[in-house]
Amino acid sequence: MKRELDQVQEDERIPAKRGRKASKETRRLQLIEATIDSLAKRGFSETTMADVADGAGLSRGIVNFHFESKDKLLVATLQHMAEEYAGHWRNAIGRAGEKAADQLMALVRCDFDRAICTKRKLAAWCAFWGEAKSRPTYQALCGSRDAAYRAVMTDLCQQLIDEEGYALDADEMALAIEALLEGLWLRLMLGTEGVTRDSARHTAETILRISFPKHYPAAS
Repeated sequence: MKRELDQVQEDERIPAKRGRKASKETRRLQLIEATIDSLAKRGFSETTMADVADGAGLSRGIVNFHFESKDKLLVATLQHMAEEYAGHWRNAIGRAGEKAADQLMALVRCDFDRAICTKRKLAAWCAFWGEAKSRPTYQALCGSRDAAYRAVMTDLCQQLIDEEGYALDADEMALAIEALLEGLWLRLMLGTEGVTRDSARHTAETILRISFPKHYPAAS
């Protein structure tokens, strides 16, 4: 009887533990989202732990409990954004089907989805890029993301080149497409007149059609 009672009590404790864990994860996400907001509004150097706490509607002690320092908070925010971005483009490729041409188009288009392409997130990315040169941790996080992305982009370009014999270099094409996408992101972040998510996506699609015309024929 005692063993059965102990098991019941243990079973009752498990949901409570899971609830506390979920609450902790929720709070971390709240603080990370508030950090993104602050970076977009104030920039890197002007963002403080107090700003983040106020933006999240939480006490400053909660911020210190979860992250201990501004540097750890910013690293966690960059890690979150990098993982979100990588998961987004990998899912886009996975949904595109078997053809390399469809996967490459999906890879380009997904950069302009609302899930990741918002002014606040673009501003936060720019804030981190501006600091990456002097911060090895940021370089490592951004570099690993860029290396994986570039490898996939290069492989897809190479497949299209092999299929139709384009006089192109896959490495150069991947770099050119990636530079175009980053430039369009910058114009979106700056609010350049006439540049919207839709127009930026259309521009990127046009470059693919010009570069790989046999795979992406012009619309009649």
